[in-house]
Amino acid sequence: MSAAHLLLVDDEAQLVRALTPALAAAGYEVATAGTGAEALTQLAREPSDIVLLDLGLPDMDGKAVIARIREWSETPIVVLSARDLEEEKIAALDLGADDFVNKPFSVGELLARIRAALRGRERRLVGSASFKAGDLEVNFASRRAYIQGEEVRLTPREYDLVRTLARNPGRVITHKQIIASVWGSTATVDAQFVRVLVAQVRQKLEEEPSAPRIILTEPGVGYRLATDDD
Repeated sequence: MSAAHLLLVDDEAQLVRALTPALAAAGYEVATAGTGAEALTQLAREPSDIVLLDLGLPDMDGKAVIARIREWSETPIVVLSARDLEEEKIAALDLGADDFVNKPFSVGELLARIRAALRGRERRLVGSASFKAGDLEVNFASRRAYIQGEEVRLTPREYDLVRTLARNPGRVITHKQIIASVWGSTATVDAQFVRVLVAQVRQKLEEEPSAPRIILTEPGVGYRLATDDD
């Protein structure tokens, strides 16, 4: 099996020098780009399996790069960001990024997020009829969810939330994206409705709802479904 091709887009030379050999040692074929324009040119010439993208590029905002990539590609995008503003993270995710990792980060955390993004892409490509990670199993055809093999009774809206997260394992799903998927794109629903719905589902899925291990919170941004790497 050939190594996954990874494109690292960052103009911070010290980070690129440190990260490239670590990613190569983990089995990835690494290409680099220092600007948004260079990244788009490389992707058009040779598609990558995953993109690691800094938002603060010298020639264009990283969010514009995400928007351009999403015009023609579903390649997973993991944002590497030194920007702490929740609005920046939410905007990047709403534009189509799969996940974000705050700088500074550990290589171990980054590798786990990369694996999760790649697995999520594989599941979306094959259109799997079910999802399984840890104690949770979701059967999309029958609209049923199970914990340790025991069916969990979910309302239609609760199931829609679980399905949305399970179709994107490891990927951060924003409040806006959840609202569109569960209530509809024209619904006038705010984030508090999402929080209440998530709390209801956690009561049914989690062993300890106050310390969730299945539906994980990205504070102020949204939620993601835990994978076996978490």
